Amino acid sequence: MKIKPLADKVLVQRIEAEAVTAGGIVLPDTAKEKPQRGKIVAVGEGKVLDDGSRRKMQVNAGDEVLFTSYAGTDIKVDGAEYLIMDESDIMAVIK
Repeated sequence: MKIKPLADKVLVQRIEAEAVTAGGIVLPDTAKEKPQRGKIVAVGEGKVLDDGSRRKMQVNAGDEVLFTSYAGTDIKVDGAEYLIMDESDIMAVIK
């Protein structure tokens, strides 16, 4: 199945957080927070403005991004977990 986000939505696959802290402590699954970092899989065409033109998306497929804690909606497609969110929920692109 293929998913194409609409308007200013993006499809993101989370990048899992480290299971070991910098001090070497192994974290169990229950202690881990949901990662706020992910890789963009697909982007929409951009938001339609009042004059009918489209605003260009600031992110592209393949970008690694940081997003807000409660951003988007979790979905599962063909066994893989993704997040669909507004472009405005993205705080930064990691270079």
